[in-house]
Amino acid sequence: MTLRSLLAALALSLSTGLAPAAEGWQTINNPPPVIGADGRPHTATCSAYPGTDARFRFWVRPGDPKKLAVFFDGGGACWDNLTCSFPFGGRVRDPLIQFYSPAIPRGVDPSQYDGALDLLNPANPLKDWTMVAIPYCTGDVHLGSIDRVYDTVGHPALPRQITIRHRGYDNFMVVLDWIAKNMPQDVGELLVTGASAGGYGAAAHFPWLAQQFPQARLSVLADASQGISTPAFDAQTPGRGSWNVQLAPWVFGSDPAAVPTNQVFRRGAQAYPNARFAQFTDTQDSVQSGFYAYMKVFFGPGGDCPKIVPDWNQQMLATLAEDTALLPNFRSFVLPGTAHTILGDNRFYEDSPAGQPFAQWLGAMLSTGGEGWLHRACPDCLAPMPCN
Repeated sequence: MTLRSLLAALALSLSTGLAPAAEGWQTINNPPPVIGADGRPHTATCSAYPGTDARFRFWVRPGDPKKLAVFFDGGGACWDNLTCSFPFGGRVRDPLIQFYSPAIPRGVDPSQYDGALDLLNPANPLKDWTMVAIPYCTGDVHLGSIDRVYDTVGHPALPRQITIRHRGYDNFMVVLDWIAKNMPQDVGELLVTGASAGGYGAAAHFPWLAQQFPQARLSVLADASQGISTPAFDAQTPGRGSWNVQLAPWVFGSDPAAVPTNQVFRRGAQAYPNARFAQFTDTQDSVQSGFYAYMKVFFGPGGDCPKIVPDWNQQMLATLAEDTALLPNFRSFVLPGTAHTILGDNRFYEDSPAGQPFAQWLGAMLSTGGEGWLHRACPDCLAPMPCN
C-alpha cells in the first residue's frame, strides 16, 4: 500500500461517540477534552485548514486485553507558509506539491489496511492484540501543541492568512486518557509503533504509555522515520519550532528544542534499556529524502554530499551505525529501493532480500526471549551511496 492509499484508508463515520466499524474495529468520534497525564487541559482537533473537517476521531480493535499495540499514522508535515499552504487534496495547481494530511480522510476504516493492521492475516504477530490506531491530521509529526498563523502561498481563493492547529500532542493526550480509562492496568505486552510521521510520534510519546503500564514488556518500532534533518530546521521557527514540540521531560529533558530530531529515538532507547527498540527503512526512501531536500535548500547546509539522495542515505546509515554501537536493545531492518514504510504494505509479509519477512522479524522482537531478533539488511544495503 502506498503512502497516499494508506492515508486514504483512514476514514470513519461522522456521528458522535463510539461507532462500529468493519471487522471488529470501533470508532471513537469527537472525544471530549481532558486533563491529560501531564496535568494540562487538552482538546482533540485536526488542522482546521480551510474547507476541511477539523473533528478528530480514532479507532480501537478489541483483542487480548493483556496485549496492547498503539499505532501512530503518518501523512507528511508542514512548518512554514509554503508547506502549510499545500496539503494533500488541497486546492493546488500542481498536484505533486503536497506536504501533509490536513484532516482525517473519509472512506475506509482500518480493517481495509494491509500489513500489520490486517488483523485477519494468520501470519500477523499482532492478530490477537488489542489495537489503538491514532490518525494524523495536524502537520506536526504528532508532536505539536500550538495554533500557528501562516501566509497562504499560491491559493488566491483562500484568505491571506490561515491558522493551522498543530495539535498532535494534544490529540495523543486525549487518546492516552481514553486508553488509561478503558484498558486494564495489568497490560503485560505493549507495542508502540508508527509509520512515517507516526514513527516520530511513537518514538517521542512511548514514555507516556510506558508510564501508564509500567509492568508491561515494552517494544517500540519506528517505520521510515530516521530523523535525518538539518540543525537549522531543528532550531528555527519557521522550522521544527513552528510546532511547539512536546517531549516527555523525564526522558528528553525540560527543553525539547535542545533535542535534535535524530536523537529522539536514541535517547528514548537509552532511557529504557530493558525495552526493545527497532527501526525500518529503505535505502533510498523517496519521501524521507524528499522532505530532507526541502530542509537542505531552505534550512541548509545539510550534509557534505551535493546530491540529495546519497546525502540522506549517508546520514541515515551513519545514524543507524551509531545507534547499533550505542544501544544493545536496538535492531534495524533495511531494504533496498525508494519505497516508503512497510507497516501498512503487503511487503510486511513477503520474503525479503534481508533474509526473512518483516512480519516474522517483528514476531521475534515481540517474543518473550527475543530469539531470532537480529539486525537485518539486504546485501550491500549498509554500504553508503557514493556522491559521484
